[in-house]
Amino acid sequence: MAKKGKRKLDEAGEIKPFEFPAFDERKFLLHEYEQTVATVIAITLAVVLGVVSWAMDRAGLPLVVPVVVSIALIVFSPYLFQRVRDAAGDYTKGDWAGLILTEAFGWLGIWFLLIDVLHIG
Repeated sequence: MAKKGKRKLDEAGEIKPFEFPAFDERKFLLHEYEQTVATVIAITLAVVLGVVSWAMDRAGLPLVVPVVVSIALIVFSPYLFQRVRDAAGDYTKGDWAGLILTEAFGWLGIWFLLIDVLHIG
């Protein structure tokens, strides 16, 4: 059976009504701006990784080489973000997960698209 939450009482012994915390519009907008810039960086990195993976594939390297190189760069990309963006220290786990997944699926999408469209022979 779940416990009942403790209710805060005021000085008169009555239950206080819930009050929403103050909304800091500036902080919200700065966070959204940072996430937009980080997403653009992640997409750019994904495109670069896709093109590099395609080039390695066309050069005749084994398939494992572009996969290992790209996954290693994606795993270490949070360190790149922290070096490039000062506000990266404020990112939440969800922000990091979104950026890493954007890079991973963007890389795979661009790479597979280039293999399919530009594959000759």
